[in-house]
Amino acid sequence: MLEPPRLAAHRREPILNVPPVITALAALMLLIQLVRDWVDVETGIEILALFAFIPARFDPSVLAEGVLPGGLAADAWTFVTYAFLHGGWTHVGINLLWMLAFGTPVARRFGTMRFLLFFAVTAAAGAGLHLITHEGELVPMIGASAAVSGCMAGALRFMFAHEGRGAWRPGMMENAVHFPAPPLLVVMRDRRVIGFVAVWFVINLAIGLGAPLGLVDGSVAWQAHVGGFLVGLLAFPLFDPVRGRPDGDYYSTPTRH
Repeated sequence: MLEPPRLAAHRREPILNVPPVITALAALMLLIQLVRDWVDVETGIEILALFAFIPARFDPSVLAEGVLPGGLAADAWTFVTYAFLHGGWTHVGINLLWMLAFGTPVARRFGTMRFLLFFAVTAAAGAGLHLITHEGELVPMIGASAAVSGCMAGALRFMFAHEGRGAWRPGMMENAVHFPAPPLLVVMRDRRVIGFVAVWFVINLAIGLGAPLGLVDGSVAWQAHVGGFLVGLLAFPLFDPVRGRPDGDYYSTPTRH
């Protein structure tokens, strides 16, 4: 007896439909956190000095050349490697939850290599804005929040592409990954997007003003979040492999063949 096609397809669907690149990044961050918990204090400090983003590294009036390990190479790689270090299991857990939610659709749309490049660029953008606003600071910055914020912004560019002004429905994001993304000016006229962006900036402003959220220990580098988000929003078309519609109708359902 043959199963109905719809039921058979439902049974073949995995419980967690997560792109391999997201799984790999999550596993790497968890492994790094496990290693940092396992090593002694001195080794932990060395790891931070080599891979965390430290603004003072770029200010010779604060730190003489050669004080921090890695030299010129570390000056470059710490713009990205800091994103794989976290301040504890709560910190890494929160970032992974947000990455699963927003990184997953972006990774499905971009593919592995484009997504990894997008992740690196938004992480570097967050570090860059943090450097501008924390010049000469010795406190290391760690965490994937800037890159995750970039994924949030990237998802906003297409998450409503095929729904027009309709209400949210299950599976919306999964279907939207295949639809051309509207221009930024069109996206920013959508009230849902405006509401999301407004709430996101209010939360980060509250963090900047010192609101006690009680989620992680230590200060939150909210400027890095803003840097990653803005670059994710603006640079999205440079990574997007899905071409726009020639007729400019970004909100219609594609014809089935």
